[in-house]
Amino acid sequence: MRPSLVSLFVALSLSNAAFAAPAIDHMEPPFWWTGMQHTGLQLMVHGKDIGKMTATVDYPGVRLVSTTQVPNTNYLFVDLEIGANAKPGQFEIVFNGAGGSERYNYRLLAREAGSAARQGFKSSDTIYQIMPDRFANGDPANDNVAGMREKADRKNGGGRHGGDIQGTIDHLDYIAGLGFTQLWPTPLVENDAPAYSYHGYGATDHYKVDPRYGSNDDFVRLSDEARKRGMGLIQDVVLSHIGIGHWWMKDLPTPDWINFGARFVPTQHHRVAVHGAYAAKADSENFTAGWFVASMPDMNQTNPLVANYLIQNNIWWIEYAKLSGLRIDTYSYSDPAFLTEYTKRVMAEYPNLNLVGEEWTSQVPVVARWQRGKVNHDGYTSSLPSLMDFPLVDAMRDALGKDGWNGLNKVYETLALDYLYPEPGNLVLFGGNHDMTRMFSAVGEDFARWRMNLVFLMTAPRIPQFYSGDEILMTSTVKQRDDASYRRDFPGGWAGDKVNAFTGAGLTSQQRAAQDLVRKLTTWRKNEPVIHSGRTMQFGPENNTWVYFRYNDSKRIMVAMNNTDKPATLDTARFQEMLKGAAGGTDLLTGQPVALARELKLAPKSVVIVELPGA
Repeated sequence: MRPSLVSLFVALSLSNAAFAAPAIDHMEPPFWWTGMQHTGLQLMVHGKDIGKMTATVDYPGVRLVSTTQVPNTNYLFVDLEIGANAKPGQFEIVFNGAGGSERYNYRLLAREAGSAARQGFKSSDTIYQIMPDRFANGDPANDNVAGMREKADRKNGGGRHGGDIQGTIDHLDYIAGLGFTQLWPTPLVENDAPAYSYHGYGATDHYKVDPRYGSNDDFVRLSDEARKRGMGLIQDVVLSHIGIGHWWMKDLPTPDWINFGARFVPTQHHRVAVHGAYAAKADSENFTAGWFVASMPDMNQTNPLVANYLIQNNIWWIEYAKLSGLRIDTYSYSDPAFLTEYTKRVMAEYPNLNLVGEEWTSQVPVVARWQRGKVNHDGYTSSLPSLMDFPLVDAMRDALGKDGWNGLNKVYETLALDYLYPEPGNLVLFGGNHDMTRMFSAVGEDFARWRMNLVFLMTAPRIPQFYSGDEILMTSTVKQRDDASYRRDFPGGWAGDKVNAFTGAGLTSQQRAAQDLVRKLTTWRKNEPVIHSGRTMQFGPENNTWVYFRYNDSKRIMVAMNNTDKPATLDTARFQEMLKGAAGGTDLLTGQPVALARELKLAPKSVVIVELPGA
């Protein structure tokens, strides 16, 4: 080749390299569906200088409404309208710029029949919570994955232990066999952090299951396999923060994508500042904008692009994985106006779905503020159906533990505040979770008091949630916060475990009795509308005994507790408003008759569920 032609070829090659069309690194959501209630779809497109390009779409029923450029030219936000006449299929989004064009084949899928009307978890359900990393290791080959920073180390209480989606699928029969109808795993999305990545609450990719748990397809398979066994799947989501290793943090879309300009400013946790009397604006702003810890950047949901991204992401997972609900971590730490829009959008798409928010406080009015239908003093509105009932949980834990002498009165008074909730029966009650002292330890490893709590959990006017391992009386430390002790591996989930709770091998007789009691109560509860939706009447505790009734037009259930170390005799004349002259009933747990004509005798530290005759 002659020198002049060589020079021309090199010059053209350099010119083409300088102006080459950008590769698209992220397109989120990666696909969508036709027939959604909300017809708008906003795509986040990420690639080198993609923001310098224009986008065009030519597909029947799909209209490009607008594009939004942001300060970072590596992003472009594309707003589409998916019309009612749009058909499932694939279409090209063409990006044109000075250096050429880039084409992306985007997919529209058909919705599963009945998707919009799906039934979320409800009062007839019982929820089983697991931490997947600590439940069962079904695929040791994914314990360590190339490119992921933290490796498995089962000896490290704060490390990854290798539990995964396959392990959960392998033991769905165990969960269903215990009588549970809903499964709540802690977050499974990618958490690529150098340490403490196992808990899942620091997402580094919102659309990808962590490969150490499995794949997105595995998550869908988990949902499908659970449904075959009569169980729904609840996804644990985080709206308020991400992990410091999120791919955004290397290339933020906007300077305000993360609160405080991506600079660590810790929240002081003043939760009442967002709605309480006399609150300082600075406290309110710090509560919702401050970071939990330096490794968890806080999302700025006042940025409409951030808000829409999070809303669409949650809807995407619901549709894709056929979910029956969401559990929303650190609910109130998000911007209140965003939460109004978020719950409105999700519930408009799925009117029968259930969403449960975590608002960790013992104050009933603080929890009640966020529930759908609540008339708040400041006019705040929410479409959130459910919340975790921390006030009632704290009251019962205190009653059976540190405040044993008069604690049942606190439970009675907390339950009496149900008038503050628009839908008290839709709250989720639990004995424990991954952030709390194990229930058996909280009651001093006293099986009788553990049993009392279980009966309350299964008969209270709430949706019960159970933490895996509590059915075999797993223990923990009880004083300072000690996550590793609350999250020990479920025995039998790893090859070589000496104790196997799935098969019963190595369990003590007391542990087997606990499993049997859980199974008996969950199975009974499934078929008892009086527990699902019946009314409640409670009688004030006396001498640390407490009686309440669940009833409807066709059935009455009496629950009586004696939280003392001595036998108790209750004069049943006091309960005639509900007994209506009944001389006796049947003890649900033993099948034995219970005399009620004049008195009810209760053994020390005991609880009875009495089925009364007639209506």
